[in-house]
Formats: sequence, structure tokens, C-alpha cells
Amino acid sequence: MEPGLTAPLTLAPEASPDQATVRAIAAGLAAHDAGFAPRVDWTPRWIIGRDRGGAVQAGVRYMIGFDWLFVQWLWVAEPYRKQGFGSRLLARAEAAARDAHCRGSYVDTFTFQAPKFYERHGYREFGRLDDYPPGHARIWLSKAF
Repeated sequence: MEPGLTAPLTLAPEASPDQATVRAIAAGLAAHDAGFAPRVDWTPRWIIGRDRGGAVQAGVRYMIGFDWLFVQWLWVAEPYRKQGFGSRLLARAEAAARDAHCRGSYVDTFTFQAPKFYERHGYREFGRLDDYPPGHARIWLSKAF
């Protein structure tokens, strides 16, 4: 082996790596990133909409990191759509982000999901992957606060 080179790695797919493996990769990535950006707690936060019987009918899952809100999931059951519940969920997540002094929000969605919904709330497209899935596109949108 040449000086300065490390031993070769064995690369193999693993469908379900054990927790020690996952922690090793996460720790390695965090150690690398530490010199560039502050450590961020990516713990998901939730706002849930339930009917009178307690069944889940709507919800938003979001995270706050690097002074930005990331809206990961926003869903409203069919019977509750077009009644403002999605708008209220988004507004509540955005309010939490403003309270945390975030600079803005971003989301990704598909053309068959809700790009027009986000545009009505002030979001603008900043990225697109066409034909993903075939016949549609994945779209990234953002909004400055």
C-alpha cells in the first residue's frame, strides 16, 4: 500500500443496519459538519387535528433548523379540505418558526399534491425535478419571513 492511503473498504448494502452502525455514521457526519454549521436538533414537531371522536383528520410535521422552518408533511383528510384547516396548520407552524426567530420556511411537494396551496401562502418555487415521478414533478418552494 502506498504511504498516506488507508486500507480498502468493503462496500455492501445493508437493508437494516443496527443502531450502532447508524450512530457511527451520524456521529461521523456531525463531526465533519461541526466546523461549518452549528449543531441542530432535527426533532420533528407536530400539530395534529382530531375530530370529536379523537380520530386524526389533519396534521403537520415540521422541523426548525439553521433559522429555517422545514414543513415535512402537511395533510388534511378529504372531508375536512377546503375549510381552512391546512392554512391554519401552516400558519401555526410558521408562527412557531417566527417565535424561534427563523428567517423563512421551505417545503417540497409534488405537482399532484399542493404547490398551488403553498403559492397562495406566499411560497415561491426555487427548484424542480421534472418527471419525478413519471408524468409529474417534485417542487421545492420557500418563503421569507
